[in-house]
Amino acid sequence: MTDARSAAWDIYSQSKPLRRRTNARGEVTWFNWSQYPDHGPGADVLKLKPGDRALDLGCGSGGNAAHLAALGMKSVGIDLSARQLDKARERWPDVDGMDLHQADALTYLGDTCPTFDAVYSVFGAAWFTDPVVLLPLVHARLKTGGVFAFSQRPPVEGCYGCQASYIPRGPDEDPAVVRRWDHEPDAWVLILHEHGFVDVSASVLAPPPGKRRTGTLLVRAVRRG
Repeated sequence: MTDARSAAWDIYSQSKPLRRRTNARGEVTWFNWSQYPDHGPGADVLKLKPGDRALDLGCGSGGNAAHLAALGMKSVGIDLSARQLDKARERWPDVDGMDLHQADALTYLGDTCPTFDAVYSVFGAAWFTDPVVLLPLVHARLKTGGVFAFSQRPPVEGCYGCQASYIPRGPDEDPAVVRRWDHEPDAWVLILHEHGFVDVSASVLAPPPGKRRTGTLLVRAVRRG
């Protein structure tokens, strides 16, 4: 893949440790929307049942996708980073029902034929893709009544719309620049309504007790029939 973003996310993956073998409850698979371990809601946000199909936009090392597969869903994960997908395959070699692809979110959504009961993104492609382009494609790939949900860091006050993120690429190279899209919760509600979604909710989850002050933006919407 020649996409420069792929190389940037490959490098970023080197700084990310593998998911723990078990969480605080002793579970070997689990769903985590937040940047904090053992914090926030779980897979119930997606309202899935065994046999349903779910698509992870930016699955990283595959923890959330593996959890859905372990619950009996047909779990598809895509990511730009080959190294992240290698981590996923190394960590979850025996999980049935998980299908991983190295792909750009817009390309995959535009080219794929199947529809999904849920599409989700956890600090993934929904953060780093123009919603004006992404949302019609997500809407087209969701079944009627299907859920689209995503999480990311909340915006910095006054910094809305397209913003720049820098990913280090080594001591002798300039950092890679990737774009992200930040909006306040109320703005996300309006944007999703404009693109045909209903039952839209958006809020910032408070961080767990301690010194950390940054919460997690969680957005959920349903495809209108």
